Amino acid sequence: MAGLLPQVTFSILFALSLKPRHGYELMQQIEHDSNGRIKLGPGALYGTIKQLVNDNLIEEMPFADDSKRRKYYRLTKKGWDRLSAELKYFEQTVKLARQRKFLGQAGARI
Repeated sequence: MAGLLPQVTFSILFALSLKPRHGYELMQQIEHDSNGRIKLGPGALYGTIKQLVNDNLIEEMPFADDSKRRKYYRLTKKGWDRLSAELKYFEQTVKLARQRKFLGQAGARI
């Protein structure tokens, strides 16, 4: 796996793992998933979306019947694979942190 994904990139892929979404929905889901710690503005969101499309991690979907103004995005196979690899890394990291008693213990340092 290449280096870890930037937080905004990971957050977008993670939000799209639930269902295809348009930009405003992505911003809302990311804020919810991060318990309010990540609040993306349109510039950061759409700049990252453009890069993710160029990297073939997400794709724009054909226009939905309800709106031709909104662009909906979904994960590609490559995007699913990259998100899965990232989550596996985090899962292994959390397991190691628990073994080292950093997580899940009274008086934990994290």
